[in-house]
Amino acid sequence: MDWIRMPPLAGLRAFAAFAEAGNVVQAGAALNVSHAAISQQLRALEGHLGVPLVDRSGRALVLTAQGQRLARALELGFGAIETGLTEIRGQSDARPLHVSVTPTFASAWLVPRLSAFQALHPEIDLVLDPSPALVRLEPGGVDVAIRYCDGTQPGLDCEPLLMSPITVVAAPDLVRGRAVGQPSDLADLPWLEELGTNEADIWLRSEGAEQGLVGRRIQMPGGMLLSALRDGQGVSAVVRHFVQPDLDAGRLVALFSGPRSRKGYHIVTRPDLIRPSARKFTGWLRRQAADEGGAAS
Repeated sequence: MDWIRMPPLAGLRAFAAFAEAGNVVQAGAALNVSHAAISQQLRALEGHLGVPLVDRSGRALVLTAQGQRLARALELGFGAIETGLTEIRGQSDARPLHVSVTPTFASAWLVPRLSAFQALHPEIDLVLDPSPALVRLEPGGVDVAIRYCDGTQPGLDCEPLLMSPITVVAAPDLVRGRAVGQPSDLADLPWLEELGTNEADIWLRSEGAEQGLVGRRIQMPGGMLLSALRDGQGVSAVVRHFVQPDLDAGRLVALFSGPRSRKGYHIVTRPDLIRPSARKFTGWLRRQAADEGGAAS
């Protein structure tokens, strides 16, 4: 197709609206522009094509033979475009909702609540992708990501969901009898980390333990981390919200707690377009966090 010789799409849309409505006033109303703008687009289109499309000799504007031919072609063309867009939107709406989450967030917070979402929206199929790796949010791929960050995600919308500081915890038996006065006193203990992360080293160095870890490092899927902590297999730096019940029950003890900050779990979406199923899911997430007082004020 010779795109260079194609007339402007705005002119074709104005002509198609006029051909369907029969006058410039109704065509302008259909496109939310003035009737003068429609008349201007018609003349510009005629100038581009070099043929008269409208007979202006009578009291009412009527299509010429060339105009009638173009009107039929545009009716077929715009109709095919509308059909194609409808099919694409339908396929997109039917595609399962793809949610990327960290494994710890999935096992400790999201999965125990999913039955409530499924009861509210049985029509929505979900794909949960538990991974600590950052993912790209692209059309046809991941719809919603939930990430622990400070709310800065360039080019994306980032909304606070669950704000909670990092806390270093361990089972009481693991640290019983040990003098723990500063972070470096923990460096020789086994440290548990979620696969693909290095929070322990980062936290220790940020707290002045320049040598970082000198003890064993045990990496495991996030869904196993809390169970290993309760079993006394090591120390870990975790989001306090997830272990608060264990702290309250005495199954774990807090050794060090970071200050409250802007960091926490955020809902991350693309700013350009969010599918209806994604809007329902993110709205449900907000209500869940608000019900337990976890969302940022």
